Amino acid sequence: MKSSLLVVDDDDAFRAVTSALLEDEGYAVTCAADGSEAITLLRERYFDLVLSDLVMAEVSGLQVLETAKTLNPATIVIMVTGFASVESAVEAIKLGAEDYLTKPCGNAELLLKVERALAQRRKDEELARLRDVVAHSHSFGNLIGKSARIQQVFRLAQQVASTDVTVLLLGETGTGKELLARAIHFNSPRRNGPFVAVNCAAIAETLLESELFGHEKGAFTGAIRQKPGRFEMAEKGTLFLDEVGDIPMTTQIKLLRVLQEREFERVGGNETIKCDIRLVSATNHNLEALMQEKKFREDLYYRLNVVPLKVPALRDHPEDVPLLAQHFLQKYAQALNKPIGKISEAAMNLLLQHKWPGNVRELENLVERAAVLCTGEVIDVEHLLLLQDRPEADLLAQARSQLLTERQLTQLYARMILDKAGGNKKEACRVLDLNFRTLQNRLEGLSTEATADSE
Repeated sequence: MKSSLLVVDDDDAFRAVTSALLEDEGYAVTCAADGSEAITLLRERYFDLVLSDLVMAEVSGLQVLETAKTLNPATIVIMVTGFASVESAVEAIKLGAEDYLTKPCGNAELLLKVERALAQRRKDEELARLRDVVAHSHSFGNLIGKSARIQQVFRLAQQVASTDVTVLLLGETGTGKELLARAIHFNSPRRNGPFVAVNCAAIAETLLESELFGHEKGAFTGAIRQKPGRFEMAEKGTLFLDEVGDIPMTTQIKLLRVLQEREFERVGGNETIKCDIRLVSATNHNLEALMQEKKFREDLYYRLNVVPLKVPALRDHPEDVPLLAQHFLQKYAQALNKPIGKISEAAMNLLLQHKWPGNVRELENLVERAAVLCTGEVIDVEHLLLLQDRPEADLLAQARSQLLTERQLTQLYARMILDKAGGNKKEACRVLDLNFRTLQNRLEGLSTEATADSE
């Protein structure tokens, strides 16, 4: 679709030449002989870009600019001026103009500025569209869980999202604390700012302060250039500190100051940097117990714990397992381009009986691996049993509880022997007293992951 341009100039020759030039480049061009006509056209229709003379009789280019931006802030305005009024053109940019041209201007320069402005606008629109997609994907309505316990957490999170209050998410590893933090961010007034996540437990103590607050060149061995920290990267957005209970005491002091004063210095620097961020933190530790052990500062705890949200372990809301499992199945079936549509009743019963020490993350990993192994349209028990990293006795107990068929049990036993043999099929055949083809038949539909030299 052609971009629509409005050329405004009281110089008939300039207007004619410019409109012809732009039409030759494929633009849909409309002309106005003065500011008054331009304002009338702007009120009647939308233009992607307005190219307007700055100095005109009666209605000036600044009035055209003001009208264009009032009617549609997305309209791009480029001012055209003589050398004597460059300062006025700069003022126009401060008022919302995208750029300016000085007369006489070359054709190449004019076309370049028009195309550059339109290209930037297209990038901005695409960025806005992607932000909307991301925000929608992290809306509270898309969070999975219908149980009373998890819905209560979602309701509280939605209430605090619209504020700028500091939030502390409590819960075991794998319960979805970061997903909840993202939902809070993307449903907050800071949704158009960055969401920056830091796993404090995954960063060495000696590097954590630099990672959070940045460092200056030469601050320590290996600091060959200045580096901004996560607080700077999260400006105007949300900083998510995961595993905040693992932050060393020395760094806790500096973090406390940031929360109190909203300012900090980079490691090795003297410049005080102001910061405007919302902090959401999370931990799987008992911070009160750490306070008693003098491993966590009491004053920092109260700064972080303004609004605590306890995310329950999956075993405490097992009624959400079927919803979550089906959600993950749809996700990975689509990603793998497989026609898998459901989980069998026996397999679902197995999922419901599991205690999920790894919580939602463990369930997602399990379903993903099952989807990889499944060759049909239904996830069945055999796709789940072999994936659970448990002792054989526990697996057999699970198998007994499910009243598996003889074929399923022989498949399971063959897999156990293969695992014990380190994936060596030759050794598994020896223990089971089977030939290679029979072993392959028993393992049909299962992931053999055998060593290449075992055949």
